[in-house]
Amino acid sequence: MSTTTPSSDDAGTATGHPTVAPAGQSAYFSGDVEAKALGLYRILREDGTLVEGEHVNVDREQALRMYRGMLTIRIMDERLLALQRQGRTGFYGESRGQEAAIVGSAAATAPQDWIVPALREAGVGIYRGMPMNSYVAQIFGNGEDPSKGRQMPCHPCDKDTNYVVMSSVVASQIPHAVGIAWGMKILGDTDKVCVGYMGDGATSEADFHVAINFAGVSKAACVLICQNNQWAISTPGSIQTAAETIAIKGCGYGVESLRADGNDIFAVHEVTRYAVEKARAGGGPTFIELLTYRVSAHSSSDDPSRYRDESVTDVWRDDRDPLSRARVFLEHRGWLDLGQHDEYVAAIEKRVREVIATEEAKAPPALDTLIEDVFEEPTWLLQEQLAEYLRTQ
Repeated sequence: MSTTTPSSDDAGTATGHPTVAPAGQSAYFSGDVEAKALGLYRILREDGTLVEGEHVNVDREQALRMYRGMLTIRIMDERLLALQRQGRTGFYGESRGQEAAIVGSAAATAPQDWIVPALREAGVGIYRGMPMNSYVAQIFGNGEDPSKGRQMPCHPCDKDTNYVVMSSVVASQIPHAVGIAWGMKILGDTDKVCVGYMGDGATSEADFHVAINFAGVSKAACVLICQNNQWAISTPGSIQTAAETIAIKGCGYGVESLRADGNDIFAVHEVTRYAVEKARAGGGPTFIELLTYRVSAHSSSDDPSRYRDESVTDVWRDDRDPLSRARVFLEHRGWLDLGQHDEYVAAIEKRVREVIATEEAKAPPALDTLIEDVFEEPTWLLQEQLAEYLRTQ
């Protein structure tokens, strides 16, 4: 999947750094339609060692940036969930255990690409440049919140990085992602790709089937990514679908479908890079299933111990953690220096705490924003209603 100079350099010596090869050079990508959708592409084993014949197709700088991206999500989740437990915010949904799926896919996109997220992709936005302050402002619903306090927490958006606000209505974002990609095609924006995310539960909704069918027909430049964390709130995949894999569902619509280990950040990056490059070159859509596990609760309102065997969760949390897997590889290769992990953690912790302190101290949105964004200019009726409301305050 990659070449090295001057040798394969799996041990990570100073003599060889991988050069970026065209995406999809692994034998996995040459399999037939069903083999790819039923298989599981992996570069790193669970113990952090390389799968025989595979190579990490990024350089040290990008690998460390991706690792810091995963650490950022983990630390933000820990701090922001703690705020909710303290009653300082109203709601939070963690991404713990899914950081590789989030960052690995984000790292394969270009700045001009569009992102249409589901519930657990705020880290995609952060990695691509959405300001952390803006995200935390949205969680507090303060005056700096781009949505002016109108969305429940964990629904960020960022116009500058083409990060579209999510909807809590399951699967409703998938037609939007395909529609954005179709619009790009109509406008001749051939250098842009739209990446749309979903959970496994969304693939049982009608919106998914309508959207992926249209993607296949229109050959729109979109990449549809399912983070299969195996739980649609309390519904396990085993009783949600009879399909052998989530990925196989895409084949019936004529959409190339790939399946990768969602806890292997380099495998995620490679399948997403393959799909994005294909879409950008006019090759049409791809559907990707990233197999992972939701080790935390569905949200701060949920208690997963009521409906699942948490000993299984312990295996995914302790033995299959995406950060631990990447860290072992990076240290073995010599890309993560002694003490560098702790330095990253300290710097990110400091930054997150500073952002929280700054945003928590800010005032809520001004009351007159209540009538903004309804019409181009507030009508006399809205102005009258606002004035009446203000008299009661």
